[in-house]
Amino acid sequence: MKGDYQELVDEVSALLGAPATLENRDFGLIAFGAHDGEDPSAMDPVRTRSILTRKSTPAVRAWFEGFGIARATGPVRIPAAPEAGVYRDRLCLPVRHRGVVLGYVWLLDTPPGPAPERLAAAMEVTDRIGALLAGEERAGTDLSRELRAALTAEREWRYDLALAALRSALGPDADGLHALVCVAPWPEGGDPPVRTVPGAAALCTAPWPAAYGRAAGGAPTPGGGPAGDGQVLGVLVRLRSAGALSPALTAAARLCDAAGPGAAAGVAAPRRGLAELAAAWTEAASAARAALAEPRLGPVTPWASVGPYRLLTALPPDAARDPAVRPLLDRAHAELARTAEVFLDHAGQAGRTAAALGVHRQTLYYRLSRVEQLTGLDLDDGGERLLLHMALKAHRLHGV
Repeated sequence: MKGDYQELVDEVSALLGAPATLENRDFGLIAFGAHDGEDPSAMDPVRTRSILTRKSTPAVRAWFEGFGIARATGPVRIPAAPEAGVYRDRLCLPVRHRGVVLGYVWLLDTPPGPAPERLAAAMEVTDRIGALLAGEERAGTDLSRELRAALTAEREWRYDLALAALRSALGPDADGLHALVCVAPWPEGGDPPVRTVPGAAALCTAPWPAAYGRAAGGAPTPGGGPAGDGQVLGVLVRLRSAGALSPALTAAARLCDAAGPGAAAGVAAPRRGLAELAAAWTEAASAARAALAEPRLGPVTPWASVGPYRLLTALPPDAARDPAVRPLLDRAHAELARTAEVFLDHAGQAGRTAAALGVHRQTLYYRLSRVEQLTGLDLDDGGERLLLHMALKAHRLHGV
């Protein structure tokens, strides 16, 4: 499929000379064009709410549907209704595919309105949007099984079969450029919100990976799973170029919101085709784990941004239980452990560490001497500092 929703919405805006918005059939916002900030009437309450909250109220939806937009096959003009928060006339272009309405393109309607030939060209663009939406709905229903099988296969031959089935189901999309996203945790019993994930080629729920990392061909490699049970959401997102990860980041952010408070998402490095799907899933799931363990990484974290967790997520949980560091990890010494981690995060610079902790330097020095006494490690030794730093990060990651 050519282009993406934003490009297609911009194309409609250019054809009709007015900013356009695209919503799915449930009135969830998918994309919107740039609005003229000098025209206050262009952003009436209904349009403002739609853009800011990415959805419309049931009352607004019922009001617009009362004009027959769900049954229409061509443009529908809707008059202004200030009492309903609609200050300007609207032009609705229904988005259909094979006779089924899948969404709506909305524009402000200014007399005398667009020329008929431009409206016809805009409706041709909505046909392309409809094909894209239909493809993503198929991805959510038809490809969940295939993607889940590929992400959870534990034996090499099962992985090969699942990958072949997924490749066949995706068709030409299988050879395209993708980024794999892992959202964790995903609510038990929660259905993947297919229509709110623009660019998704396939998505599915899956259990937390029991082992992070698979060798070439799908053979599992050692690794520890995250603390707790539950499920995650895996999403294969189409990209336009390897240097433009924004479609995957946008999808991940929307899905984190859908998953609820405390959720995080990891985004694998872009890849062309499916040959490295297992490696991409390792990266996405590991980045999600890192984001859950280290809030400063943000709720959406690309694999390239997780720093030392790229190595730590491949280690077993026992990595955090180094004999020398174990005494420091006792709950009674939580403040000392935090002090040591902040000190090492700041490259051993006492002034920056004291400022970050909000303590006097002498207090910092006292705490660091206690850390050395508890662990037997010399914080002036680079190797022993590295051991302590990695053990503390592993402890945070595994939640042990």
